[in-house]
Amino acid sequence: MQIRRMTELFPELITLPETVDFSPTRAGGLKRLEKFVTRAGQDYARTRSYDFGTERRNNVSVLSPWLRHRLLTEEEVLTRVLASHSPDTAEKFVQEVFWRAYFKGWLEQRPSVWSHYQRDLMDALNSLDNDTSLASRHTDAVSGNTGIDCFDHWAKELVGTGYLHNHARIWFASIWIFTLRLPWQLGADLFLRHLIDGDPASNTLSWRWVAGLHTKGKTYLARPDNIAKYTEGRFRPTGLAKFAEPLTEPVEHPRVSFPILQMQPKEPFLLLVSEDDMTGASIMPVPPVAVVGLLATHGRSPNPVGFIPVNFAKEAMNSVLSDHEVRAQSADDWSLPIIEAAQSAGVRRIATAYAPIGPVRSRLDRAEPILREAGLTLERLIRPYDAVSWPHAKAGFFGLKKKIPNVLSQLNFIAVTK
Repeated sequence: MQIRRMTELFPELITLPETVDFSPTRAGGLKRLEKFVTRAGQDYARTRSYDFGTERRNNVSVLSPWLRHRLLTEEEVLTRVLASHSPDTAEKFVQEVFWRAYFKGWLEQRPSVWSHYQRDLMDALNSLDNDTSLASRHTDAVSGNTGIDCFDHWAKELVGTGYLHNHARIWFASIWIFTLRLPWQLGADLFLRHLIDGDPASNTLSWRWVAGLHTKGKTYLARPDNIAKYTEGRFRPTGLAKFAEPLTEPVEHPRVSFPILQMQPKEPFLLLVSEDDMTGASIMPVPPVAVVGLLATHGRSPNPVGFIPVNFAKEAMNSVLSDHEVRAQSADDWSLPIIEAAQSAGVRRIATAYAPIGPVRSRLDRAEPILREAGLTLERLIRPYDAVSWPHAKAGFFGLKKKIPNVLSQLNFIAVTK
């Protein structure tokens, strides 16, 4: 199989201006939150669906890069917003935050969706070597050379900035699947490789939703008039598909239960910081003896992952680790660096924030039996927010949506009542 680098596909790509400061630090995320919080109420509800372009992002929070790596947590964002707005006024934004919990909880209960996606992606990549027509259409799509004005712009914006407005992501996916007739897995892979906030659950399930696989039979069709309206006429695409026939798959994905364990290290421990939760120290009962930070960004795809998300994750983790005078490491086999760090610290217990389905989780699962053989115990602590919200993600989002007031109550959120 030939692995295609983005620079090989379109070396003429010009990096687009980045007007949002994606500073890979917790301070950068807090600054962005403070800039947005006053608009999280009715302003957000009224304008959130508009993609005004890279120079006008104040209608949305753009907090996803920091939330993806939990430099900021959902609890912090909700607490800050609900300190300024009533639950009714901020309802749309609060729901948007809970969509992340929904996707993660849903995939935790149907892990076969992720494993089948990975398998089918490899098949799709192999098909590019055997189908010249498919390969040509794929090259045009990822290089922004389809002739569809909005799609071509978003393809370049994605790679050039590491970010796309949520509505643009849905339009892009719909055009990819139903107009360009490309395998959805290749599009999901493109996003996962280049989005700073690339998340296995949100990304995979969003693409499946557009395709009619998540909510079976329900698709999303990108319409020219809708795109023109919500981009304020910046784009007026032609030639888009007028019908979106749902995709099907030959397998069912049964729901499985997952343990909600809240283990607490009872003796001195090594803290493992992963890119899924860089502030995991905040849920530990006592400070760790030592810290090790391991990256898995390259595990998002068998293809090369873009520089922007790789650099954000690396610099973000280094900012977290700086107080401990250690640096982020990247490895496929995590057992060796964990064992070395534990031995150096003189501890037999490793604690880490619970990692959901994805590259971090896979590396932890592979490392755990090796750690056990070395006499080490790995404990995964789940955040209360996840423990309370994930079990409600059994079917559609509505199941969690109606539970949001209960979840907020269980987590002792105090909101303004104005």
